[in-house]
Amino acid sequence: MKARLTYVPVEVADQFGDFIIHRDEQVLDAIKARVRDFSTLSLLKLLYQVRCNPMTFSDLYLKSNIRMKRSFLNYLHLCVDYNFISKKAVGPNVIYSITDKGMTMLNLFMQKSN
Repeated sequence: MKARLTYVPVEVADQFGDFIIHRDEQVLDAIKARVRDFSTLSLLKLLYQVRCNPMTFSDLYLKSNIRMKRSFLNYLHLCVDYNFISKKAVGPNVIYSITDKGMTMLNLFMQKSN
């Protein structure tokens, strides 16, 4: 599997250090890092952000640090399709929150890294 360069929120990088091959510079609240298993880490970035509080689409996009909107949408749809994240329309916004299944998935990886 080829290592990829991406931005990882500092909190996520600290929690899931097993995925990080090499840390580069810190840019605001994210670390530029070379990572392994990019897809799994991208899913975990989304789940980690909504674990405590439901978020709007815009907030989730910004905090996840998945820079390419198309990639973000693909991972978000995957999480919704597999019932890791639920979405609910509230007025003009869509609110995303983690499901029990999503918490279980996140906890599996968090326990590994602890």
